[in-house]
Amino acid sequence: MKGIAYGVGVGPGDPELMSLKAVRLIRENDVIAVPGKIAIEAVAYRIAAAVVPELAEKELVPIYMPMVKDRARIETEHEKGAKLLERYLDQGKNVVYLTLGDPTVYCTFSYLQHILERDGYRVELVPAVPSFCAAAARLNLPLAEWDEPLHIVPAVHKTSEPLNQPGTYVLMKSASHMAEVKALLKNSGRDVQAVENCSMETERVYRSVEEIPDDAGYFSLIIAKERHD
Repeated sequence: MKGIAYGVGVGPGDPELMSLKAVRLIRENDVIAVPGKIAIEAVAYRIAAAVVPELAEKELVPIYMPMVKDRARIETEHEKGAKLLERYLDQGKNVVYLTLGDPTVYCTFSYLQHILERDGYRVELVPAVPSFCAAAARLNLPLAEWDEPLHIVPAVHKTSEPLNQPGTYVLMKSASHMAEVKALLKNSGRDVQAVENCSMETERVYRSVEEIPDDAGYFSLIIAKERHD
C-alpha cells in the first residue's frame, strides 16, 4: 500500500490557530515535508514546532520551491520535489507537507498535488485559518455582510482595472509593487486597512492607505471595504 500525502495548513502565524487535526497528523506520522532549502528555517515549521515540539524528532524533508519567474526552472523543481515525496509514499509512509496558511489558497503544495495525483498517489488537504480571515479578525473587521461579494485578488498591480465592484476587496501578493497598489487604492474611494505578518511576532497594523509603507513585507495583506455613507 502506498502512503498518503497530506497538505496540512498551519495557519497564518499564531501557533494557537493551528487545528487539532493538523497537530494530530504531525504527531502520528514520521515524515514531515516543509517548503524551503532548510526545513527548520521555514516559517511553517517554526509555527508547528511551537505546538508540537516532537516535530524536531521527525524525519524532515525540505522541498525547494523557488520564487522565480523562469517557468521551466519552476516546473523542474516541482517535479523533483514531488519525486522526492513519492519515494516515501512508495515505502508505504505517509507524508505531511506543512504549509503556511491554508493549502487551498495560493499554496505551493498545489503544484506538488497535481503531480502526485497525476502519478496515481492519494492526496488529502487539511484546511487551516487563511491569512485574510486572520487579518480581518485582527482588524475586528467583518469581511462580508449580508449579501456583499468578497473579491480575493492576487497581484492587483498587474491589472489596470479599477476596484469598482460591489463588496470587499482582499489584495494579496503585491507587496513588491506597493506604491502602485496604494495609488490604485487612493482612487477607489474605499476604506483601507492592512496587516503585515499577521499574528506573527513582527506583525504591524495599518489603518489607512497613507500608513502602509512602500516597502511593506511579502506577507502584507490589504482589506478595502466599500463605503456606505
